[in-house]
Amino acid sequence: MALRIAFQMDPIEAVDINADSTFRLAEEAQARGHEMHMYTPDRLVWNEGRIMARARPFTVQRVKGDHVRFGDEALLDLGAIDVVWLRQDPPFDMSYITTTHLLELIHPKTLVVNDPFWVRNHPEKLLVLQFPDLTPPTMIARNLSDIRAFKDRHGDIILKPLYGNGGAGVFRLDAADRNLASLHEMFTGFSREPLIVQKFLPAVAKGDKRVILVDGEPIGAINRVPAEGETRSNMHVGGRPEKVEMTARDREICAAIGPLLRERGQVFVGIDIIGDWLTEINLTSPTGIQELERFDGINAAARIWEAIEARRATP
Repeated sequence: MALRIAFQMDPIEAVDINADSTFRLAEEAQARGHEMHMYTPDRLVWNEGRIMARARPFTVQRVKGDHVRFGDEALLDLGAIDVVWLRQDPPFDMSYITTTHLLELIHPKTLVVNDPFWVRNHPEKLLVLQFPDLTPPTMIARNLSDIRAFKDRHGDIILKPLYGNGGAGVFRLDAADRNLASLHEMFTGFSREPLIVQKFLPAVAKGDKRVILVDGEPIGAINRVPAEGETRSNMHVGGRPEKVEMTARDREICAAIGPLLRERGQVFVGIDIIGDWLTEINLTSPTGIQELERFDGINAAARIWEAIEARRATP
């Protein structure tokens, strides 16, 4: 079943072909005979009742520096194609949120992956709040005295922006640290958003596990180990991916959250687990499928496309 697909994403010309999950999804789509177009979020248009995008047809190849070829840009009616992939990276700001409102108008006639209504309503650091028994002690607050009281209670904490990504702006403040007020002043000086605070988990030294779920079912995991002297394990900031097995606790967490993800149209999800605790549920632009395939031979891209094709085949 050949599908017409549009990827809404950051410029594909700049991706790392050996790590980027969207590139691998496009590569697999091409192998399956699907027709592909791509556009950046600023090319999305609402025009007199139609959702359009100034998009370019494209093909990919695994050749560094020559990994994408484009056709001519044209105005594409997104309501007339089969699948739109919502794959631009955060920040989860009003620009991002606006695209979810526009794409929601064509879904599910055009299948938008992941479902934009729930992507908008389930930011990665907020969806976990529905599962307090699975998460470490957590606070979302803007008021300094509330955050200070949380730090006094738990001693060693992680402080980060609520809508950040890729490890940017993540700080560890141990019991002896004196920088909380300064960091609070910095964050609140440029943003009106609250902060998220979590009890520091020493198990992060052994890695932050990324588990990939397809239609709510776990298919495998990779471990991301922080660089020496770092608290953050994100690969964007030097974290090292390595092979890892899923534990019984990992599967317990997946069993608890999987039905909700499946029910709400979240086809491709990456969750973060440190030790025995769920820390994030990534819906916006999850990564890790190339590393999973490299370590375990699991073709996550094929599993994801099988789930999408099955949804398109259902009347």
